[in-house]
Amino acid sequence: MLNVAVKAARRAGALINRAAFDGTALAVRAKQANDFVTQVDQAAESAIIDIVRRAYPAHAILAEESGETASASADYRWVIDPLDGTTNFIHGFPQYCVSIAVQHRSVISHAVVYDPARNELFTASRGHGAFLNDRRIRVSRCQRLKDALVGTGFPFRELSRLEPYMRQLKTLISSTAGVRRAGAAALDLAYVAAGRLDAFWEMGLAPWDMAAGALLIQEAGGLVGDFAGEAGFLDSGEIAAGAPKVFAQLLTALR
Repeated sequence: MLNVAVKAARRAGALINRAAFDGTALAVRAKQANDFVTQVDQAAESAIIDIVRRAYPAHAILAEESGETASASADYRWVIDPLDGTTNFIHGFPQYCVSIAVQHRSVISHAVVYDPARNELFTASRGHGAFLNDRRIRVSRCQRLKDALVGTGFPFRELSRLEPYMRQLKTLISSTAGVRRAGAAALDLAYVAAGRLDAFWEMGLAPWDMAAGALLIQEAGGLVGDFAGEAGFLDSGEIAAGAPKVFAQLLTALR
């Protein structure tokens, strides 16, 4: 199953790279305020779904652009973001990725996050560790929030969340070594798994933004939860993650 996910992610990545480098004008449509889709998102998603369907025709699929294709008898569901960081992609800012997760009876079992611009492939299967291009990765050894480099994302879809977010941001800026907002949550979570970021938080996310990255972090030895530290982040859209010691301190700061 992980091999199928990798094949699908690389196929989508090839389409994304071709569009990034051929100079063709993109047809951009706003799904809602500050949330865009291009023909590249749609082509990448179609390519992923085609590969998944050929291998597992009875599995359910939840994809960002085409929504949910349910199957009453399916124990497996594929959670797909064909191009996380579309706004970055539109502007030629090379921070975007393909994210694919597989759930088995609602438990995330396999994960792929692929960065086509850097040809970096992050993979994980539950109980088998996390890898970057076949090299085992671990979360950072950071012990204290004040020494941590922390990633975040702005609540750009739901500006009603901006006030509580700004209070969180003010707290984290003053109590960490630095805060970064790169614009692709799935890739930020993969960076936590690889130890490039010590922690991450964001609100207003969809399951396809979080599912693959969450398993990568858990398999790399980190912790993931909602802002209360519980397991319902896929439903709430609020996620906090990090190295074990930093995670608890991050939750305290967010509260």
